Amino acid sequence: MTQSRLDSLAQALPQNTLFKGSLLAPYTTIKVGGKAGLLMEVSDAQQVAMALAQARRMDIPVLLLGRGSNLVISDAGFDGLVIHFGQDFAQVTVEGTAIRAQAGASLMNVSRIATDECLTGLEFAAGIPASIGGATLMNAGAYGSEMASLITDVECLNPQGERLWLKKEELGYGYRTSRMMREGYTVLSIIMALRHGEQEMIRNLVADYQGRRREKQPITWPSAGSFFKRPEGYYAGALIEAAGLKGLKVGDAQVSELHCGFLINLGEATAEDFFNLAKLVQQRVQTASGVMLETEVRLIKGSVL
Repeated sequence: MTQSRLDSLAQALPQNTLFKGSLLAPYTTIKVGGKAGLLMEVSDAQQVAMALAQARRMDIPVLLLGRGSNLVISDAGFDGLVIHFGQDFAQVTVEGTAIRAQAGASLMNVSRIATDECLTGLEFAAGIPASIGGATLMNAGAYGSEMASLITDVECLNPQGERLWLKKEELGYGYRTSRMMREGYTVLSIIMALRHGEQEMIRNLVADYQGRRREKQPITWPSAGSFFKRPEGYYAGALIEAAGLKGLKVGDAQVSELHCGFLINLGEATAEDFFNLAKLVQQRVQTASGVMLETEVRLIKGSVL
């Protein structure tokens, strides 16, 4: 990517929302990643559509970034435009048993709002550190529940930049995937259908799930969440542990000793440490069990998505 092309893009975007050379590590839960060519903080759908259209016209790669909980960004950064859905794109409204949330809203915050409103169905999300946009794209889930069971409508931009609403039957959900993810749609906001419930029961269920996470997941260490998808008929963490990889380290990246499905940052890890550790885990698990683990976490290397 030439600097002149990035400069041309910068001139076409609102200057008060644009930042050059921002370090991306603080925007991710695993705390690694180099600098963005350009980073844009968006506050409305028109800004998102304009930025995507300008980048497409100039053939500049784009990375959509919410709470950064399911990706590892290269130490070299992202040589293109990073569109950040942050607090200015995080409105949440409740109408009856329906919740509408913008893409930048924290999934955990939306779960708290549902609890306060005595709405049940979203308790499983109380400890998932994702944005609504990311959780919608990848069909985030836990404890036998997932976003696909709640979402009724998604406001998005298609790959051609057209703004539209997709109904539940058009979303093409599967395990940690969706039509939107596969075809390159951009989530703007969603509507979820919950149910009225008894608040004490909702709070107790949330507390139970959070207690399980504290007990079984390395939530005190920076991580990107479950690093590998669950292979059919197996559990990734169990396969990794059976291969003798608990505690395996590359640099300051480590296979968690509490839950082997998580790769954690011991403090000074680099993205390259995680790339190499993930590859080593995949190779050794395949040798030990014949199963090739597929990463659930997105690995962003340079401007290659």
